[in-house]
Amino acid sequence: MASVTVYGPPLSTAVSRVLACLLEKDIQFQLVPVDMAKGQHKSPDFLKIQPFGQVPAFRDESTTLFESRAICRYICDQYADRGNQMLMGRKEGGLVERYWVEQWLEAESQSFNTPSSTLLLQLALAPRMGLKQDPALIEQSEGKLAKVLDVYEQRLGESRFLAGDEFTLADLSHLPNSHYLVNATDRGGLITSRENVGRWWEEISLRESWKKVVEMQQAKAPPS
Repeated sequence: MASVTVYGPPLSTAVSRVLACLLEKDIQFQLVPVDMAKGQHKSPDFLKIQPFGQVPAFRDESTTLFESRAICRYICDQYADRGNQMLMGRKEGGLVERYWVEQWLEAESQSFNTPSSTLLLQLALAPRMGLKQDPALIEQSEGKLAKVLDVYEQRLGESRFLAGDEFTLADLSHLPNSHYLVNATDRGGLITSRENVGRWWEEISLRESWKKVVEMQQAKAPPS
């Protein structure tokens, strides 16, 4: 049995980010489902490894971690010689390339994630949960995300991927929210209508690692 264990549902954007990273690094893992509807993420045992009661939680032998981006960084460093060795930049690129990756990881976390997550909540989840949508919040988030993607459009006109000419963790980290935005809302054009962003999205979304994650999501998807 694999020593690496991920706790949480693959439908979670944060969990799927970690799964994609593990698959890129060709690391065997065990996925332990966490039924959030039943409150399993708030159980005493789960809170020992994820004190905020969220997903994912991660265990690698005696090491436990939470927060998906930190987990992905750990995977890349701990298993540097496994699978895709470019996720944190080329070894010969040194610290400069790593900081380029870190820079765009921060852009995803600080600038892209909030407006895209809000749109997913408002457009995809709220109707399923019987919650009222907030048109003003949707408009505001769409505007914020458009400005972020305008920056990406310029950047991706200069390089194949965000941190350079190799697929890195910076690109991978955008996969979960972008996937749902394109496939589960009517605002996918924010990504696909931009020449460079659309080209980038098409390429990263077709990576074998992400296709496997999507298969896992579809296997766990609730009936519509």
